[in-house]
Amino acid sequence: MTRPLPPSAPLPPLRRITGHGVDLACLDVGEGPPVLLIHGFPDDHTVWEHQIGPLVAAGFRVIAPDTRGCGASAMPGDEGAYAIEALVADQIALLDALGIERLPVVGHDWGAVEAWHLAIAHPERVTRLAALSVGHPAAYATDGWRQKLRGWYVLVFQWRGVAEWLIRLGNWRGMCKLIPDQAEAAKIIARLERPGRLTAGINYYRANFSAFLRQPTQGRLAMPVLGLFSTGDRYLTTSQMQRSGAWCDAGFDCQVIEGVAHWLQREAPEWVNERLIGFLRG
Repeated sequence: MTRPLPPSAPLPPLRRITGHGVDLACLDVGEGPPVLLIHGFPDDHTVWEHQIGPLVAAGFRVIAPDTRGCGASAMPGDEGAYAIEALVADQIALLDALGIERLPVVGHDWGAVEAWHLAIAHPERVTRLAALSVGHPAAYATDGWRQKLRGWYVLVFQWRGVAEWLIRLGNWRGMCKLIPDQAEAAKIIARLERPGRLTAGINYYRANFSAFLRQPTQGRLAMPVLGLFSTGDRYLTTSQMQRSGAWCDAGFDCQVIEGVAHWLQREAPEWVNERLIGFLRG
């Protein structure tokens, strides 16, 4: 049973829902047509804090889970448990548990990767797809040497133990540089300092390393797709998003904002919200 979210009201407690054999924490708020928001690394559902209120005010029911190993969700210890197939299965199990047959899906960073794969594997469950920052898996995989250079950290993350040590080095200095908002950086570091949580987040990259290099076998999309990208993103090229339209049979609208970094939903929330709400209303 969902409820509306008054302006400036705190978010309601998270629900506990069993995913694909994993206990997930999930925000479920608002009334009206549901929309699924999937976060990336190193975030949890709170990365959507500037979108949740406006979406609810626009008449949507927001479903925003903490994906496995993140936030308040359960943390499998096996590296292979973070393979993309398991992540997609979590989202399907979540929708089944909530009794939601079909809905639009929005994803950022790793959440965008999940959203693309969810829409490819289960087109009957996804009515619209909005991908922030990360383009179609095949567009990413074939984007050339510039994208490979920008994704250097994916290789570093393969060094088990070493990557964790490097990220923690200098009192999490690298993470503090990565996140411009130092208050937000402190929250993220506090979450990752919990036992096993940093490794769980990095396991997304380890369990799916080969997926970064290959095209999905069934990669075409049959629903409308919106791609939002920011030119200040240091880890992704504009072309890997712009080229994604080649795999979108029902239309692809790519919109780019200048000078904003990777977390565009935080740095340019009004720009993102206007485009998301317009797209979700169809």
